Amino acid sequence: MKVRFNSVVKTLVAASALVCAASASAQSAGQWTAKFGFNQLTPKVESGDISAPALPFTKADVERDIQPVVIIAYGLTDNISLEGALGTPYKHVIKGAGSIAGTGELGTVEALPPTLFAQYRFFSPTATFRPFVGIGATYAYFMKETGSGKLTALTNPGGAPTTFNIDNKFTYTAQVGVAMNINERWFTDVTVNKSRLRTDVHFSTGQNQHMKLDPVAVVVAVGYKF
Repeated sequence: MKVRFNSVVKTLVAASALVCAASASAQSAGQWTAKFGFNQLTPKVESGDISAPALPFTKADVERDIQPVVIIAYGLTDNISLEGALGTPYKHVIKGAGSIAGTGELGTVEALPPTLFAQYRFFSPTATFRPFVGIGATYAYFMKETGSGKLTALTNPGGAPTTFNIDNKFTYTAQVGVAMNINERWFTDVTVNKSRLRTDVHFSTGQNQHMKLDPVAVVVAVGYKF
């Protein structure tokens, strides 16, 4: 799915500006909220080398992806809440880097990183703007790893197609964001999440590669308070 992220941001800001927020009521104790938006997930890659017999400095890069997301939260108190997200897997293209930069697509992988956040929301429940911070537990799950002909040519020329798998990992994610109330029920918010994620890639040729991914997620959403 191709989504113009900047257009989404402009649409949400314009919608918010058209509505009076004087009677806004932010999330409070015992209240459920649900929001729908789009998440741009961008890995901040520092790639290790594919182990011998690959060429020296044979590295990889991972492209970003944007997917829709539904986020559910529950207020434990007026300031403390729990939040979790439901969404479709992110499909990332893996490309050559280092000494093989410019070789193009080496493969694709789908990632699903469910995270449960504990959040602290500043200001009172009646504030129009409510910044928040959070810390969450994340399980980075990788699936449908698919290698390309270029990957085979680099790792097993003339041989069987090279396959690979990526280790799933538990990690943590930090969060900052701000919510703006449109009225007593509707709100918009923008959230930035940063995960610490290091994992290993294992190839069918017996080679391995360590990857520092540390993805940054930017979520723009519209929500409803129940």
